[in-house]
Amino acid sequence: MTIRRAHRSEAEELTRIAHAAKRHWDYPEAWIREWREQLTVTAEYIDGHRVFVAEVEGGVGGFYALSGDAAVIELDHMWVDPPHIGRGIGRRLVEHGMHEARGGGGRRIEIDSDPHAESFYLRLGARRIGKTPAPVDGDAERYLPRMLLEL
Repeated sequence: MTIRRAHRSEAEELTRIAHAAKRHWDYPEAWIREWREQLTVTAEYIDGHRVFVAEVEGGVGGFYALSGDAAVIELDHMWVDPPHIGRGIGRRLVEHGMHEARGGGGRRIEIDSDPHAESFYLRLGARRIGKTPAPVDGDAERYLPRMLLEL
């Protein structure tokens, strides 16, 4: 596996991976449609953010994106293509993101985690620092765990 900067030409593939990874958790298709904009990665987004992909077996197995240039960095995206889940790609991507953030002066990474991914981030040393409202399809009581990785 190799981790490298994403190319703007990969926007469609990264969007496909984000949608596939979200579907992996068996969310209703109505929710996936509601999240379409959040799960879409454009060439312009790649140009304006630190987006890295994991090349696996000749293709993209996952990716992450960081935003912010201060002490607090946001992990905007972190997705692994479902056929590659459980193979350590996610861990390697997050570790790479931590190194990248640290090199840019970051002191912490904050994450609005999918509820299904909270245990993944906890295993990597993150801790829960709160919750972020994430209403969907009329469910105003839905929240995302807000996670913190100290660098």
